[in-house]
Amino acid sequence: MAVRLNQDAEVVRIVKEGLAQTGGYCPCRLQRTEENKCICKEFREQMADPNFEGYCHCLLYYKSKD
Repeated sequence: MAVRLNQDAEVVRIVKEGLAQTGGYCPCRLQRTEENKCICKEFREQMADPNFEGYCHCLLYYKSKD
């Protein structure tokens, strides 16, 4: 398993700005809960799944099976 930032620098910049404005909570989520603190619970669970390959909800991170 490998997790990396999105290769699109503009997406990374925009999401990181959103994280800074929300205090580290996913800027794509309305609720400010611990589950939505970056790296969010949803993506942590996806990272634990050996069959999952893809982006987190806000497209900041990508998990590959390699």
